[in-house]
Amino acid sequence: MPEQTVRTPPEVDRVAASRAAVEARRARAELKNRVSSGAISALTVLDDAFADPDGVAGRMRATDFLLSVPAIGRTKLTRILEDLKISPAKRLGGLGPNQRTRLHDFIADRESKNRQHKRSRLIVLAGPTAVGKGTVASYIRENYPDVLLSVSATTRKPRPGEVEGVNYFFVDDAEFDRLIENNELLEHATVHNASRYGTPRGPIDEALARGDSVLLEIDIQGARQVRAAMPEATLVFLLPPSWDELVRRLVGRGTEDAEERERRLETARHELAAQDEFDYRVVNGTVADAAQEVVDLIKTRGARPRRAV
Repeated sequence: MPEQTVRTPPEVDRVAASRAAVEARRARAELKNRVSSGAISALTVLDDAFADPDGVAGRMRATDFLLSVPAIGRTKLTRILEDLKISPAKRLGGLGPNQRTRLHDFIADRESKNRQHKRSRLIVLAGPTAVGKGTVASYIRENYPDVLLSVSATTRKPRPGEVEGVNYFFVDDAEFDRLIENNELLEHATVHNASRYGTPRGPIDEALARGDSVLLEIDIQGARQVRAAMPEATLVFLLPPSWDELVRRLVGRGTEDAEERERRLETARHELAAQDEFDYRVVNGTVADAAQEVVDLIKTRGARPRRAV
């Protein structure tokens, strides 16, 4: 019987494989850190893992994933795995259909309870176009100077009376691209298929690290991004008293031409349908009353307001 020869992979292949393994471990470690810090929702990681079992999330072990979820330690880990009927050796992408369902439901329930009970220090105010978000935020800035208000960056031109660094940071497209590239925005979106808006991340992180609370006045797309990045954020939806009143306000402010107004009203119809995604709803009947309700929410959610961000 001829002697069989065991073929050894070329050195270059072994080096490439080793580098790939190191990069994969680093990518999984970075993903775990993002879950731990709240930069990404654990549910998003699960969705990615189930959609691509061989991807970064899919190759993560169930034990590592659960330990990256805040407030789950090794003491709880064993019981959770037993309840979910998941082996500690299993990778997320290799879970069976029933295991996937149990794990997804467990994480969804946990994140829902965290949103309800955690003392949120990040309050997001959003709503349809022309509902008066900026007016309510300005009223809070002028009448409640102890409340921190985040200042967004935007590529649109200033409206009459708006002040740089107070209402917005007005930047060009090149600067906005730089902010995105350097991960300096907590959220960003293109609104009305035109201008871009974003929330600078640095001042928010610094304020929360001090134990302060922050009020963000942003659009609905941005609110969704904040919820995904920081599930504990409290989302407040600002409603008009009626559709007719919303139309009147949009026409009355006179800052858009007829074509732009119609586009914004169509956007508003879709935006109003998103109100059930939010934790609280406030009707902007009068600016003073709406502002008071928002400030009361900040205080009752354990806020410790101080100065502008």
